[in-house]
Amino acid sequence: MNADTVGNKHLLGLDTARDLGILLRRPRRVLLVEPAYKVKYPPLGLMKISTYHKQQGDEVKSWKGMNRELRNQKWDVIYIATMFTFQWNITVKTIKFYQRNKTNKDIKVGGILAFLLEDELREETGVTPFHSLGCGLWKEVDRLAPDYHLFDSIHDYYINDASIGYMTKGCPNHCPYCAVPKLEPEYVDFIPLEKQIAPEKKDLLLLDNNVLASSEFPKIIQEIKKYGFYKGAKFKGRLRYVDFNQGVDAKLLTEEKMRLLSEIAIKPLRIAFDHIELKRLYIEKIRYAYRYGIKQLSNFILFNYNDTPDDFYERLRINIELNEELGLSIFSFPMKFIPLDAKDRKYVNNPHWTKQQLRGVQCILNATHGVVGPKRPFFEKAFGRDVNEFKYNIEQPEEHILHREKMKPYLQL
Repeated sequence: MNADTVGNKHLLGLDTARDLGILLRRPRRVLLVEPAYKVKYPPLGLMKISTYHKQQGDEVKSWKGMNRELRNQKWDVIYIATMFTFQWNITVKTIKFYQRNKTNKDIKVGGILAFLLEDELREETGVTPFHSLGCGLWKEVDRLAPDYHLFDSIHDYYINDASIGYMTKGCPNHCPYCAVPKLEPEYVDFIPLEKQIAPEKKDLLLLDNNVLASSEFPKIIQEIKKYGFYKGAKFKGRLRYVDFNQGVDAKLLTEEKMRLLSEIAIKPLRIAFDHIELKRLYIEKIRYAYRYGIKQLSNFILFNYNDTPDDFYERLRINIELNEELGLSIFSFPMKFIPLDAKDRKYVNNPHWTKQQLRGVQCILNATHGVVGPKRPFFEKAFGRDVNEFKYNIEQPEEHILHREKMKPYLQL
């Protein structure tokens, strides 16, 4: 290697023979695919892979679902994202669809389903799942800014004006119903925001699974404020918001950490309320939020695990009562437990719930778009005035649940 080559290598930030080889290869044709299931957020992994390949001068195309014209083209590599295991059927169908063009031999499948059901996916499709962004070169890719323009033509996503990233990885709790310890077994205390911020985005969506477990939490708050997401901050005349979308751990939420959270533009503050044994602790942390001026809150309500319909209803009602007492706005998001290896949503925890009861809850949530609002009249009309009425409602046929005000049995309550 001559002096000019060494100089250019240093100038370009190239550190290995592999990196230098990138300069010598032809541009590659890369297809990024997300199966056509419904999800709130665009696939962050594919967005970072897109950034990487575009930096290498590669041609990158993206698609959501199955596209015959794209399938029939020649691609150097096809990446297919996966999400939840209960989306098994549509995911496998999508993989097999793109496999039909035998000239496209390099198909990489990664994501949650691919990790949790690796053996089953290999047996079904012949593809060895790609554990994408965990080590080596792909650890570097994981630190790149996402390509936010990758899915500009897709309007199904919930968010379109926020930078998406994370400041920690993993969770030390190892809850038996959670996949995080398997997906991210090593807890990382701090990841800088610098490369994750898109200057044109107003808000900040952070996907940390347990940010409060970080020994660097005060530093995390300072970093968020440094990049312009402090309380009251505006972007082009509009208030900015920060959302720790996976929620914070009530057990780790001290008063001091609540004070720190109140210094950033957090909206909403999400706190998990996974079982009724957390009642006293949960209420205490909501009062902390009130004390430090955080009034917009949200929580996750896990059900169909070790809970009963009675304590599920009580957890929802606690939020209604706290809203009235403190003048808050707490929205609840019930989340039905499904085992980590389930290939559909049909699981029923028989000792506590019946299939009909779970179907009844789902009917109500379909009507409310999955949200339990903060107002008592809305809550009592949707779920019931007390736990007995709630259980009566969810044990009725679907037609009775959706049109109960017209049904004679309901009027006789």
